[in-house]
This record gives sequence, C-alpha cells and structure tokens, in this order.
Amino acid sequence: MKTNQLKTGVILSYLTMGLGYIISLIYTPNMLRLLGQSEFGLYNLVSSVVSYLGVLSFGFTSAYMRYYSKFKASNSIEGVKKLNGMFVVIYTVIGLVAVIAGWVLVGNTDAIFGSKLTAQELAKSKILLSIMVLNIAISFPASVFGSHIMANEKYIFQKGLELIRTIVSPFAVLVVLLLGYKSVAMVIVTTAITISIELSNAIFCLKKLNMEFSFKSFDFSLMKEMMLFSSFIFINIITDQINWNTDKFILGRTKGTAEVAVYGLASQLNLHYLSLSAGISSVFVPRVNKMVAEFNDNVKLTELMTRIGRIQAIVLSLIFTGLIFFGKPFIRMWAGESYSDSYAIALFLIIPVTVPAIQNIGFEIQKAKNMHQFRSWTYFFIAAANILISIPLAKRYGGAGAAAGTALALIMGNGIAMNWYYHVKIGLNMKHFWCAVSKLLPAVFLAALVGTAIVTLFKINSFSSLFLFGFLYTAVFCGSMWFLGMNEYEKGLFGNIRPKMLKKQR
Repeated sequence: MKTNQLKTGVILSYLTMGLGYIISLIYTPNMLRLLGQSEFGLYNLVSSVVSYLGVLSFGFTSAYMRYYSKFKASNSIEGVKKLNGMFVVIYTVIGLVAVIAGWVLVGNTDAIFGSKLTAQELAKSKILLSIMVLNIAISFPASVFGSHIMANEKYIFQKGLELIRTIVSPFAVLVVLLLGYKSVAMVIVTTAITISIELSNAIFCLKKLNMEFSFKSFDFSLMKEMMLFSSFIFINIITDQINWNTDKFILGRTKGTAEVAVYGLASQLNLHYLSLSAGISSVFVPRVNKMVAEFNDNVKLTELMTRIGRIQAIVLSLIFTGLIFFGKPFIRMWAGESYSDSYAIALFLIIPVTVPAIQNIGFEIQKAKNMHQFRSWTYFFIAAANILISIPLAKRYGGAGAAAGTALALIMGNGIAMNWYYHVKIGLNMKHFWCAVSKLLPAVFLAALVGTAIVTLFKINSFSSLFLFGFLYTAVFCGSMWFLGMNEYEKGLFGNIRPKMLKKQR
C-alpha cells in the first residue's frame, strides 16, 4: 500500500505541476495585464517582506519528521502523542508571535519600503501586509497536520489537495480580477483557499489517521534536543529567505515596484524549476528518515540519492536547455515586452541551483543523520556574500545585477564544498553519484546541438512557431535521452507508468 502511495504521490506531484504550468500559461499574462506592472511589483515586494516571518518556524517541521520516525521505529505510541501535543503548542505560540511581528511591520511600512513607493502604494501595502500576516500565522499551527500526513506517507490525499489548490486558486483569483478588484482581493481569495486546505488536512488527520495528542506534560528535554537539531535548519531557512527574497527588497528600495515586477516574474520561473526537482524528492523524505533510523547504510543511501538524482537531472536538463533556447521569445510573447529582462534574470537564478536541485535528497540524508550543521553555516556565509554583492550590482544594473550577485554567491558554495562534505563526512559516494549523472551528458549535448541549430536558422516570433520548435526540441531531447542517456531502471519507470495505471483500472 505504501509503495502505491509513493508512486501515486509522485504521479500526482507531476500531474499537479503539469497542470500548474498549463494553467499558468493562461493565468499569468492575464493576471499581469489586469493587475498592472506596478501593482504586481507591489504584491511581490510585500510578499518578500512577509515571507521573512517564515523563519519563525525555526525548522521544526524537519524535526517533527525525524522524531516521528524515531518514535514509530521504536513503537512508542505515547511518544507520538506527546510529540503531536508539543508541536501544536509550539506552533500556536509561533503563530501568535507572527501576529505581533506583523502588527509591527504594518506600523512601519514607510520605513521598511523607503521613498520609491507612492503614498497610494504605501497605503495598499499596509492592507496586503495585514492579510498575508494572518495567512502565515494560521499556517503555523496547521502545519502540524500536514507534517503528520507526510510522515504517514498518505500522498494520495496530500497531493490530491495540492492538485485541487492548483486548479481552483488561479481561476478564483482571475474572477475577482475580472470583476475589477486588485491585489487586495487576490490575497483575500488565496488566504481563504489556504484556510480551506488546512482545515481539510486537520479533519483527515483526526478522522482518518486517528491522530492523538498528549498535553499532560511538556517534555523539555525533548524540546531542547529538537531545538539543537532545528537550529541549523533555522539557519538554512534564514539563508533561503535572504537568497530568494532580499533581491526584491533591495530593488524595491533602490528602483521601485516596476523593477520588482520584472524580477518577480523571473523568480516565479525559478520556483517552478525548483518544484520539478522537489516533486520527486519530497515523497522520499519519510523513507530517508526511516532508512537512517533503522539501518543507516551509506551504500543504500548513495544508491537512493543517485537513482533520484539522475531522474531529477533528466527532467531539469530538458527544462534548463529549453529555457536557454526558447525562453527569451517565450517571455516576450507571454508576459509582454516590458518583462523581456526577466529572461536574463531567470538564467542567473536557475544556473546556480541546478546542482543542489539534483542533490536535494542529500540534504534530507544530512538532516536524518543530524549532520546538517556544515551545510547550514556554508549557506549562511553564501547568504551574507549575496547581500554584499547584490546591493551595489542592483543599484547599477537593476534586476539583472541583483540576480547576478545571487548567482555568484550560490556558485561559490553549492559546488565543491558541499560535495566534499557529502563524500568525506556524510559517507556518501559522490564519485559514484557524479559518474552516474555524467552519463546523461552525451544525450543532453546532442539535443543542445539541435536547439542551437533551431535558434540559429529560424526566427521564433509567434506562439505557433514557438510551439512547433519547442515540440521538435522536446521530441529530439526525449529520443536522445532514451537511446543515449537513460538506463533500464529509468526506462522501466517511464515505460511502465501507463500499463500499470491501466492494470489498476481493470
């Protein structure tokens, strides 16, 4: 049953992402037109500030997964109950702290956003801040139920809800935008949908999973242990916020909302890119924790990381090379000429995240082994360097400069240092990993030759030509990967999905 949950979870993840991308093709240009560049930039700017409240989670979600796996492995029912109760209390307190912090932010919008915003934009930013803070405050205590569902590997329900959100949210937002409402109404709608999803998670946990809580005694020794474990994940959360949101804040203060909008669109493309990788690895988090808790076999963990990493590399290399060849005309026709600079920004953001994106199972292994401290400090210094480099580049070159600063900082820390740590300290065989991944390069190179020929010989100035050449490139890439890159295991995965689904229906 768990195997079916796992495979179906991966399929639902990619179905959700696929539908999300298709819907985004329709939704995003209409949303940009109805909102306007300035208001879209304001929305991104406020979101980047509110997202910093996410650091209040202190990384406890990963701690829940780790200690739930430990209690389950030792059949400690009382330990699971106590863990559930502790997390409800902890996250409720965090939610209240988020409300207080949000109240302070709302009262100081003029100082936070600077002089580049108009009086009307500052007034609207207060309203957006208030609603977004409420959203994130509610999400903290509700996250306990989402973590419990994932820990129990109930991916069909969890990914099914994500699929529903992916379909409902953009169309609901478009309705209110077409009625003449702007960013405030958009945030209200998304908040209402989020609350509905969180309530569904809670009902499922209580009714179907029989989730139980114990509030009899607060285990301070366990709390201390979890805080020590989570402290370095907390550093990771801070660095992620700096790397992916500080550029918007810097641009908001130095250039204004229009520049934030251009950067925000590129950032959205980067998030889509990262989600392709996370869609596979996220469903393996409980398995990684279980493998470490029960066996801690580095050979098997290396095999798992390599197997998943190759699949991630196949998917990401198609998207990455496709963006290089067809991204510029796509963005120009899809979002409009005013967003054409998003192409260079997107490349600056995507290039440095490709290596860690195919190794993100390695981070889960680090956390499960409680050996993630090195990564945390490495990424902390990356984030510090990002700020120092990006501020002068953003002032001089705008969004492209800010993105280049982020790229440079990430490249400095994501390559040699982390792979050395995986190999020498964690005990994973990274020579084996990179040898396996490098076998995909001939297939990627052949497809890239075809892509280069297409953009050199033909002009892509319409959606029909973009679709035609994009389809041709995808077909060449898939054929090249099938015959030159994929091994028998990977061919079996892609080749057997349809037969297995048909067999289930009979």
